[in-house]
Amino acid sequence: MSEQSKQQGPLPVVPYLKGADTNDPYLEGLECGACRAIFLGDRSTCSKCGARDQLSPKRLGNRGKLYSYSIVYRSFPGIDVPYISAIVDLEDGATLKGNLIDIEPDPANLEFDMPVEVVFADALGRKDKDGNQYLSYFFRPLN
Repeated sequence: MSEQSKQQGPLPVVPYLKGADTNDPYLEGLECGACRAIFLGDRSTCSKCGARDQLSPKRLGNRGKLYSYSIVYRSFPGIDVPYISAIVDLEDGATLKGNLIDIEPDPANLEFDMPVEVVFADALGRKDKDGNQYLSYFFRPLN
C-alpha cells in the first residue's frame, strides 16, 4: 500500500457526496444567501448574482426530473456500454449529472421530465491501488 492507508468505509467519488461511510449518504450543494441559487463544488462567489461569501452548505433532496440524457455506446476499456448519462434537475433547484440506472438504454423508455430519485451504491465495484472502495450516486426512475 502507498502512504495513504486503506479507509474503513467507502470513500465518496466526488467531494459533494457526504456521509459515504454512514447509513445516510447525501449530496451537499452550496446555496447563495442572496439569490438562492444552488451550486456543486467549492466556490466563494455566486455565479448567478455575483454575491461574495454568501454561500452556505445545503443538503440536497433525492428527487428530481430528467432534464437531458445521452446514451453512451463507446467508453473507456472496462466500462460496460451502453449506459445512460443524464442531467437531472432536483426538486430543490440543484442540477447535476450522473448515470441513470435500472432502465434499458433505449430512447423509447426515456421521457424528458420523467421523475427520478437519487440512489447511492458502490461505484461499479472499482477499487483504487490501496484497495479503497468508493460510493457513488446514481439516478433511478420513480415508478
